[in-house]
Amino acid sequence: MREVVLDTETTGIEHKEGHRIIEIGCVEVVGRRLTGRHYHVYINPERDIDEGAQAVHGISSEFLADKPLFADIADDFMNFISGARLVIHNAAFDVGFIDSELTRLNRGHGVVAEHCSVLDTLAMAREKHPGQRNSLDALCKRYGVDNSQRDLHGALLDAEILADVYLTMTGGQTALSLAANGQGDGEGGNTASAIRRIDPALRQQLQVLRASDAELQAHEARLDALEKSAGFAFWRGAPEQ
Repeated sequence: MREVVLDTETTGIEHKEGHRIIEIGCVEVVGRRLTGRHYHVYINPERDIDEGAQAVHGISSEFLADKPLFADIADDFMNFISGARLVIHNAAFDVGFIDSELTRLNRGHGVVAEHCSVLDTLAMAREKHPGQRNSLDALCKRYGVDNSQRDLHGALLDAEILADVYLTMTGGQTALSLAANGQGDGEGGNTASAIRRIDPALRQQLQVLRASDAELQAHEARLDALEKSAGFAFWRGAPEQ
């Protein structure tokens, strides 16, 4: 399955009030592995940015003045996401803005639902963790995902972070990408344990790639960094309540 983890930044909260998209960030996931392919663009919204929105993402009208219009990037963007399952945190917000841009453009693209299925990780998190905070930052802390660079919201950075959260929340598979380009020669016990947690139908589609000693050392160093920033690393066990 091809999935595209997507996030947007906008001039304000409501597209129905004429607010526009100013940034789109996407990362590609195939077979539950990050492929390294991404789509990222800043967009001139042809309108002012609300002060409250700018305080969140830090993007100014001056910065966007020489950026392309949505009409200039629409075809490339739709080509990137078409046929994929979109993974979005609070999907109604981002899809609403994209549909609004496509409708305004009136180029025959239709709406997102005609090209993609959509998975809302906020709805998924609320089902898994009822009564708890399920913002992206809260999920990073819960699952030991490093978000220390997230001083301001940014579409590509948030999409990358959400990809880690999503893969961890649904099976803990982000570590598999470390061995995506080679067979390795390590024991790979952690990888096999992670695969056993996946749905059986999906497990049959996955190839077990053994991590080398160097890859295992790099993984441990990554966990050390997670523990330093978040206080714990999910892969080393959940923190005591």
